[in-house]
Amino acid sequence: MTVSRRYSIQLKGVTMTISSSLNASVAGLNANASRLAAISDNIANASTFGYRRVETSFESLVIEDRSGNYAAGGVRATTQRLVDQGGSLVTTGNATDLAVRGRGFIPVAASSEVAAADGNPQMLLTATGSFRSDADGRLVTASGLTLLGWPAGPDGSIPAFPRDTGDGLEPVQISVNQLIGEPTTAITLGANLPATETGADASGAPRNLSIEYFDNLGRSETIEASFAPRVPANGSSNIWTMTLRDSATGNAVIGEYELEFDDSRTAGGTLLNVTTISGGAYDPATGRLIAPVNGGPVEVNIGRPGTAEGLTQLSDTFAPLNISKDGAPVGNMVSVDVDANGFVHATFDTGVTRTIFQVPLVDLPNLNGMIALDGQTYRPSINSGSVFLWDAGDGPTGDLVPFARQESATDVARELTDMIQTQRAYSSNARVVQTVDEMLQETTNIIR
Repeated sequence: MTVSRRYSIQLKGVTMTISSSLNASVAGLNANASRLAAISDNIANASTFGYRRVETSFESLVIEDRSGNYAAGGVRATTQRLVDQGGSLVTTGNATDLAVRGRGFIPVAASSEVAAADGNPQMLLTATGSFRSDADGRLVTASGLTLLGWPAGPDGSIPAFPRDTGDGLEPVQISVNQLIGEPTTAITLGANLPATETGADASGAPRNLSIEYFDNLGRSETIEASFAPRVPANGSSNIWTMTLRDSATGNAVIGEYELEFDDSRTAGGTLLNVTTISGGAYDPATGRLIAPVNGGPVEVNIGRPGTAEGLTQLSDTFAPLNISKDGAPVGNMVSVDVDANGFVHATFDTGVTRTIFQVPLVDLPNLNGMIALDGQTYRPSINSGSVFLWDAGDGPTGDLVPFARQESATDVARELTDMIQTQRAYSSNARVVQTVDEMLQETTNIIR
C-alpha cells in the first residue's frame, strides 16, 4: 500500500470521527432547544390556575464503531408533564370555585359536547375550576368546561352509580328559580299538663294546642290537639284524653288517646300508660304515635313512659315546652355551595337546604400517563390505567375545597435557573459545531 493511500484511509477515519462530533453537537442543540421550549411553556403559565409543569430529561445515545475509532452518539431529550405534582391553593370569593386538596381530579366535559345533547359527553379531568351558572343553569368555566356530578333523588340522597366509569355523571345544573317544599313527617310534642286539673274540685275544661305542619304541596295546615282532664268524684285521676284533629279535613278527628300519668315518688309527673282509642297506634318503645293527616302520615313524639322527654303532668301550669317539626313551606333557591365531600347543596329562602348533586373525585394508577389537553384538562389513556370515581375525602383521594383555586405548579426561580443552565449548554454545543467546522476545514486542506 502506498503512503498516500495509507494517509488517505487514516484521514477518512478522522473525518468520520469529527463528523460524529458534529452530529452529537447538533443533537445537543436540539435537546437543549426542547428543554428551553419546556421552560418557556412553564414560565408562560406561571399564573395559570391548575397548570402542571413540563420536565425535560436527557438520555445519552451510544454508537459502536467497529473500526476502533470512537464515534459520538449524542443525546436525546424526552419531556414529561408532571400531572401528579400540583400547586398550592389560594382562596377566592366564589362558592363554586373548586380545587382539589390532595390526590384526585374533578370530572368535567366540554360545554360544546354538552350542548350537543347527545347524552354522553366525554369525561375530562381537571384539578381546579371557577364554575358559574350559564343561561341553562349549568355550572361552567369561562374556558368552556362543564362540571359533572351524580344527581340526587327527590329526597336528597345519592343513588348508587357505577364507580369505574363516568357514564352516570350528568352536568351539574342549578335552577335558580326553582320552588321547593318539604312535607312534615315528624313532630315532637312537649308540653306540661297541670296536675291540679285532674282533681275532684277541677273545672274539667280542656286545654288546646295548635301544631303547624306542611303537607305534600307545601301548604300550611294545623293539627289541633285538645287535652281534656278526667275529673273524679274524689281524689285525683291523673288521666287526660288527648284528641287530635286535622285542619286539612275540616277538623275531623284523626286520633284519640287516653294518657295516664305516674304519681309515684320516683317518677311523678311522667307518662305511665297511653291507651289508643282511635287513630294510629302508640309505640311505648319509641314514644311515638302515627297521626294520619291528609296527604301522608306524621309521626308525633309525645315521649316514652317513665321519661320527661314529651308530655308531663306537674303542678298547676299548662305550658307548651318543646314543639318542633321537620318540613318547610315552599321557598325559592337563593344560593348554592359545595362541601368538602363533593355534595352540592341548594339553600332556599325558607332555610331549607337540600343536596342536589355529588361531585366525585377521579383517580388513576398513573396520573402522568394521561393525555394533556387545552385548558388544564386531561384525558385518561391506556398508559394512565383505569379510572375510579371516589367520594371526595374517601380512599386515596383528597377533599374538595370551595372558595379556592389551585395555583400553577411552576416555580419561576427554578425555571430561570434551568434556563441559565440550558443557555450555557446550548452555547457549548454551538461552540463544538464551530470547532468541528474549523477542524473539517483543516482536514480538507490536508487532503488537497
